[in-house]
Amino acid sequence: MSLSKKVKVALDETRILILGSQVLLGFQFQGAFRPAFETLPLRDRLVWSAALGLITLAIALLIAPSVEHRMVEGGQDTKRLLGVIGRCAGLSLAPFALALGADLYLAAEPVLGFFPGAAVGLLVCGLALLFWYGLAALKARNVGQGARTMTAREPEHAPTSLETKIEQMLTEARVMLPGAQALLGFQLVITFSEAFGTLSLTGRIVHLIALGFLALTVIWLMAPAAYHRIVYAGEDTPELHTLGTRFLLAASVTLALGISADLGVVVAKVVASDGAGFVAALACLAVLVGLWYVHPALLRRRRDRAA
Repeated sequence: MSLSKKVKVALDETRILILGSQVLLGFQFQGAFRPAFETLPLRDRLVWSAALGLITLAIALLIAPSVEHRMVEGGQDTKRLLGVIGRCAGLSLAPFALALGADLYLAAEPVLGFFPGAAVGLLVCGLALLFWYGLAALKARNVGQGARTMTAREPEHAPTSLETKIEQMLTEARVMLPGAQALLGFQLVITFSEAFGTLSLTGRIVHLIALGFLALTVIWLMAPAAYHRIVYAGEDTPELHTLGTRFLLAASVTLALGISADLGVVVAKVVASDGAGFVAALACLAVLVGLWYVHPALLRRRRDRAA
């Protein structure tokens, strides 16, 4: 399999992972505004906040390679990028498994009680880690040597055609779009809930600002496909690739701002502290900026110096 094909398959696998992550992210954001949430003890609210942070981290890791592909490689396929996609996908499974176990505990605890609910959460988390890491590691030990040998023989760079660049650019837009769409939909529904009216005026304004950022994200992620059809009549051109890259990078900025702002609103409601929400929003933004912009910018600067 060619390097370009491997990158395309890896991006498609990332789409599968992020489709599962968006469900938990929507559950975390919307669930905090349901009437039953008010009856949860502080212990469960803290578990809820931890799960929200974990699933946000998983999504941040899954989107990071797409941003790096745009910023560092300029859409070119490299063996380094393929390794980045694999590492980020592998790392994202750990917080995903922990968040899944925490959410199953939160669902089971009101019905079964604390200890049975905790057992359910630990069991689900353990099974996820077993199938995603344990069994995969055993299988890789048996069959992975040949694959690693073939990968080592591949060139560091592969000539990437314009058609492949645009196809991968559109795939990366589809990687980011599900999370943005799900979050936008769930957060729009929240504005019609009774719990939304109990937020402070600051919280409601921040939520509306976050909705604006998420709406811009969806608009920018859908723009490359619209330009491809309407402006370029489906033809692949260098201008389309450049424009699409700019749209994707702009969308990642507004997505980071939207997720961070709404995470702060939810945390502030969960723990009944605006200060805690502000700190959580800043911490989330710092993680997203570090993964999506600071690290790629440093890599690009190092590569330019080496060149």
